[in-house]
Amino acid sequence: MNATKFMQDFANFVNAGFPYIYIPSYEEERITNAIKNTISNKDLIKIDRKLYAWTQTDGLVSDDTKVRDTSNPINAIESVAKSNEDAIYIFKDFHIYFGGDRNSRPDYAVIRKLRDIIPTLKSSRKTIVFISSKLVIPCDMEKEISILDFSLPNEDEIRTLINELIDGLNPENVSLTEDDKTLLSRSALGLTMQEAENAFCRAIVNLKGLNKNALSIIHEEKNQVVKKTGVLEFVKSDLDINDIGGLENLKKWLIRRNNSWSEKAKEYNLPAPKGVLITGIPGCGKSLTAKAMSAIWGLPLLKLDMGKIFGGIVGSSEENMRKAIATAEAVAPSILWVDEIEKGFSGLKSGGDSGTSARVFGTFLTWMQEKTAPVFVIATANDISSLPPELLRKGRFDEIFFVDLPTSKEREKIFSVHLKKRMKNSNIHHEIEITDEICRELANESIGYVGAEIEQIVIASMYEAFYADRGLRKDDILKSIRETVPLSSTQREQILALREWAKERAVLATAVEDRESAAPDGNDDGDFVNHQGGRIVDFDL
Repeated sequence: MNATKFMQDFANFVNAGFPYIYIPSYEEERITNAIKNTISNKDLIKIDRKLYAWTQTDGLVSDDTKVRDTSNPINAIESVAKSNEDAIYIFKDFHIYFGGDRNSRPDYAVIRKLRDIIPTLKSSRKTIVFISSKLVIPCDMEKEISILDFSLPNEDEIRTLINELIDGLNPENVSLTEDDKTLLSRSALGLTMQEAENAFCRAIVNLKGLNKNALSIIHEEKNQVVKKTGVLEFVKSDLDINDIGGLENLKKWLIRRNNSWSEKAKEYNLPAPKGVLITGIPGCGKSLTAKAMSAIWGLPLLKLDMGKIFGGIVGSSEENMRKAIATAEAVAPSILWVDEIEKGFSGLKSGGDSGTSARVFGTFLTWMQEKTAPVFVIATANDISSLPPELLRKGRFDEIFFVDLPTSKEREKIFSVHLKKRMKNSNIHHEIEITDEICRELANESIGYVGAEIEQIVIASMYEAFYADRGLRKDDILKSIRETVPLSSTQREQILALREWAKERAVLATAVEDRESAAPDGNDDGDFVNHQGGRIVDFDL
């Protein structure tokens, strides 16, 4: 929504005689200016209206008038009701009287007073506008308060800010092309005007001027925005596609959707991809894939902690989910990673939390279905059976992938990845050479082992070599394999149940060629590993 649309919507509410308008936003100054521009525009509002602003510290104040004894909210409301002026009244931070502060309860006297003057407001040309950082509406006034969203600054507004800052600088300290200004403007999308100004001013101080290097400071400011939510974590990842051993089918699918947010994709009339659900056996690369996606697509990765969503006072869980969604959209295009999603939505059937889980789930589900912001959701789950069926139907996610035990070919790649990672840039003379033959031998000795177990086997064998004060040997790795009890043994029944679920409901993340060439004889690793779950679909490039 741009400022023009906000002005039109606001004018429509005022002209229609709506008594109360609630605008949830931190940007009081921008909203106040937008309201001033609206009521001064005769094409939008033909009848002149005076503008007042109320705060608990100053009471009711206009440009040329301060109404005495109105710092008390009830006195201020009575003053509005008695006034004969056509006016707009902006009440700031009024959510504290609606019970929006952790240490306060709804002030029922204030709420009752607001309800009492509704007939007076509707019969006159007076409108009360609430501007608050939180959206808190008492249930007694849900039918009378209309919510109006106010968007964050768009690219043109941020570009205007950049130009204003440049005008105050020595030209010698400015090194920006028009393309650089566009890049900085787009990078700052998702910040409030104050946050954007702070970021650019900080860049000016650090860089002794303004240039393209301000980009990193803008990203740091966005990181601060994410941290302040308390429910999202900004995940920095230096992984790339080659750090994932196997799962070629899943990787091909992701690579094909790279640059889906670009102008070229829009020319194809392609909708932005919604997301993927990756389920399967623990330790097989689901979380690793989420982290690598950030590098593959060059987008910020936000991790949603479902445990932090459900906490605090009554009603805070729903507000936490709305805040997380709004933040993800604010820093879009972005990737929202919901790790172990079943832990957040597995208790819907019990109803033991007075419906909180159901309401939070409904908010998330509606957003997944209707979202237009370029936020790609990657959800990972170990126990898919506990998820509600509404989440799994087509339209929520673009695809559901099943990650099974790695095949022989995939284990070869996993051993290669971890051995190279531990042995690179090392002055130690290791007594093993990383060849296809060695990796194949190790893969054949580790039937049924998941990727996380293989990584720990490599680390344990490195400790053996370190303790003996020598380089790594193949025997060290084989010894670690023999001493490790794989997950496929301890959780055999659960894995079989997962595979049975995935046969017709999910696509196998393993590539067709890795399945077919899993072992030298052309067969797979035995009866247990052979019957993998998931439909075989080839996303070959």
